Amino acid sequence: MNALAIAESRLLAPAGLDHAALERAFACLLGPGIDFGDLYFQHSRREAWSMEDGIVKHGSHSIEQGVGVRAISGEKTGFAYSDELDAPALLAAAQSARAIARDGRAHDAHALQRSGGRMLYPALDPVDALESAAKVEALRRVDALVRALDPRVKQVMVSLTGGVDTVLVARSDGVLAGDVRPLVRMNVQVIVEQHGRRESGFAGFGGRYSYEELLSDGKPERFAREALRQALVNLEAIEAPAGTMPVVLGHGWPGVLLHEAVGHGLEGDFNRKGTSTYAGRIGQRVAAKGVTIVDDGTLDGRRGSLNIDDEGTPTACTTLIEDGVLVGYMQDTLNARLMGMAPTGNGRRESFAHLVMPRMTNTYMRAGSHDPEEMIRAVKKGLYAVNFGGGQVDITSGKYVFSATEAYLIEDGKITAPVKGATLIGNGPETMQKVAMIGHDLALDDGVGICGKDGQSVPVGVGQPSLLISELTVGGTQAG
Repeated sequence: MNALAIAESRLLAPAGLDHAALERAFACLLGPGIDFGDLYFQHSRREAWSMEDGIVKHGSHSIEQGVGVRAISGEKTGFAYSDELDAPALLAAAQSARAIARDGRAHDAHALQRSGGRMLYPALDPVDALESAAKVEALRRVDALVRALDPRVKQVMVSLTGGVDTVLVARSDGVLAGDVRPLVRMNVQVIVEQHGRRESGFAGFGGRYSYEELLSDGKPERFAREALRQALVNLEAIEAPAGTMPVVLGHGWPGVLLHEAVGHGLEGDFNRKGTSTYAGRIGQRVAAKGVTIVDDGTLDGRRGSLNIDDEGTPTACTTLIEDGVLVGYMQDTLNARLMGMAPTGNGRRESFAHLVMPRMTNTYMRAGSHDPEEMIRAVKKGLYAVNFGGGQVDITSGKYVFSATEAYLIEDGKITAPVKGATLIGNGPETMQKVAMIGHDLALDDGVGICGKDGQSVPVGVGQPSLLISELTVGGTQAG
């Protein structure tokens, strides 16, 4: 069965719904003043396991399902949802969503047309494919490995999460599309102690595939060693310098800074409303030459990838900044229509109980031609930032603050001591103008990204090559 057939069998059939029931809902939803309407059915299954110090601390399993109904009238949106899937609940939600209607011409729904689609990931449910005992044993192996590697290990926390979202989208313009979205992830956190000093390290990985793939090829062991390595590096870290200096950003996960400081500002809603620093700047130079940034929801098996977005639009590889020039925004159907642009497959929602917004999928900067070692040699005194933790950004101004969880001094063109407490402070557009070198080592993150916006969280991917930023403010605890 393809994804649409699975979605229909999992969402419609058990509720006694069929295409005729969907058409009756549209007849209730549409009418004078309603420009567009859609129905979003979702069945979600989740599980989570965690182990701390060799003991299973948490195990959970949940199932949620429901339907969200949306009516759009001009710039206004009417929305209602129900966690009951049956004909009366669907009609009641349609009536509630239609309450925003203004006067205008009546619109009839187009006949629903089944939409086929690509398969960027398997249409599977990872939860049942592996016994619970095997999942717990995988956690236990990681815990035992880390403890055996170094006597300074004091605490190990390992978690395993998995689930599947089955979605069905029916739209008033006739689109009928479905998707089955598996998602698995493992996290490892290690705390070490030496001479009374404690430090921690973290590593995680995952994607849209099975537990079998997640736990294969020694990946859990490799990431466990990486978490321990980070913790041990931090044991030796000295206080970070403070001041304005060149900064070399590592490849892969440091793309989270790009995601926050630049990516959010390129989402359609902020630009339509004029609240983004990038609003009205299509065709203008907004970054240094050589900087090309894309949002790509079409990468096989990636955490941020989707066969279709949450409006039934196929995802795409959308170029946002090309050779430093702003060329596009990420769009859902509403903001695209109001801005006279085409949807880009970036309409996303946390669940059936949430409204669609334009959101990122996998956002990254394309590779350049420089060797990362060349960047290090070009810096007399600066910072090499390899991993990041949390950060904040102001969409309107582009200002951001990010903490580095692994960073090193660069002195006379060489990486020297690790530092702790380094914070990068800057402005997204200004930082992009100060990109002096772009590495040839593009990498995506390992599959742990979560993006928050207006109270909604969705899985995403980030990435970038190594970058030399000619000047950046570093907040630290040691005067420069």
